[in-house]
Amino acid sequence: MPENPPNRFEKIHLEPDADWNPDEDDGGRSQGPQTQFLIDHSATAIAYNKSPDLPFDVSLNPYRGCEHGCIYCYARPTHEFLGFSSGLDFETKIMVKTKLPELLRAELSSPKWQPQTIVMSGVTDCYQPVERKLKLTRRCLEVLLEFRNPIAIITKNFLVTRDIDLLAELAKFNCASVCVSVTTLDSDLRSVMEPRTSPPQARLNAIRKLAEAKIPVSVNVAPIIPGLTDHEMPKILQAARDAGATSAGFTVVRLPYANVELFENWLQTHFSDRKEKVLNRIKAMRGGKLYDAEWGKRFRGEGIFAEQIAQMFHVAKRKAGFKDDFEELSTAHFRHEGGTQLDLFG
Repeated sequence: MPENPPNRFEKIHLEPDADWNPDEDDGGRSQGPQTQFLIDHSATAIAYNKSPDLPFDVSLNPYRGCEHGCIYCYARPTHEFLGFSSGLDFETKIMVKTKLPELLRAELSSPKWQPQTIVMSGVTDCYQPVERKLKLTRRCLEVLLEFRNPIAIITKNFLVTRDIDLLAELAKFNCASVCVSVTTLDSDLRSVMEPRTSPPQARLNAIRKLAEAKIPVSVNVAPIIPGLTDHEMPKILQAARDAGATSAGFTVVRLPYANVELFENWLQTHFSDRKEKVLNRIKAMRGGKLYDAEWGKRFRGEGIFAEQIAQMFHVAKRKAGFKDDFEELSTAHFRHEGGTQLDLFG
């Protein structure tokens, strides 16, 4: 479980009393921190980005913060803009955009909206555990189907299969694709690195179910952690291809801001024997630093190890039988006034 490093925007922070044990104060009833769900009063649904190395311009994120708890998550520092920590706060203080479907409908109805592919989970996973209850992602998919606006989903959660009915309808108009991220096939490693994500076999099963429903599905081997998970890439690609994925990509681990300290502490706790090897490999790919945010380099790194990973990916991808490109979605069927709930399934 990660710590809560200080928020880099705050000039003061609380230091807990080392002699105080909250379990003793409540008779031992405390079982660790409980997740809090807080209402996010964002006034808009669609977020725009100008990053030159991202393949999309707009995204939709129902949640800020993520219960999945992936130690490496590049989105952790975004929680500091909310006054929280990148550590445990990121996993246990989840901001929920309760009005997102209504906001999305209003924005798609606007004459200012230029139909284009929207990415869900550009920041945090839209199928994290609380989605099972709140169904914000599903309600947004219903809106997108009304307008037939293309949607590309990225997730680590088997829960995406719950919405196969909506995704399959969108796919009939070439308006849907799903990318399933697979970091490792080792269930034990997954349990300490991505503690509340779906197990590897469940993700492969999700790929299979999506493919069977004729929904374009790809795999993202991400993030690759050199010295820890890079050797698994060929097996991951082959397993995903066997399950029905038709395209593939990869990224290398990124450790912005507080992620460095969190990741170093995690390595010390779980893989102390490999800590220095992993950190040195990352530095070798980041110009001697643990992170380099330069456009065009942040996702793949540079240097001999980065080249080896890229070469291994291309060889393994070709051997597994993947095609070269991700599915191109279409805006040809967009309906400016949307449809009705009765129109969703013809």
